Amino acid sequence: MRFMMLMIPAGYEKAGPEIDLDPKAVEAMMAYNKELEEAGILRELNGLHPPSTGARVSFASGSPVVTDGPFAEAKEVIGGYWIIEVNSREEAIEWAKRCPGSPNETIEVRRIQEMDDYSPEVQDVVEKAGGLEMGRN
Repeated sequence: MRFMMLMIPAGYEKAGPEIDLDPKAVEAMMAYNKELEEAGILRELNGLHPPSTGARVSFASGSPVVTDGPFAEAKEVIGGYWIIEVNSREEAIEWAKRCPGSPNETIEVRRIQEMDDYSPEVQDVVEKAGGLEMGRN
């Protein structure tokens, strides 16, 4: 099973475009990332720039509307993520607990949808679309 661990750092929703990371915190995180890699469960990881550099595209009006960041209504934002492949939700949570997160950080653990999670009808639609799969490995 694949899981996404989403890093949610408090205050990141208000961060400016500059990236000002603590080298000691980065060192600890790199050791954690290496541990995930050596365990053979790491599939992908990335940090994300703050929302102040992003944009949102909403469709509430029936047409796409672009709003540049930062986003005043944001209470929590994603600062980065890992994709891991483990045997259970409990195992994913155990790996998240090992992260050297700061007191202002939270990790949300979410299972990634796999093709076999969907009904046969939905799988047929995806297959007929040429295999641009939801939940592809």
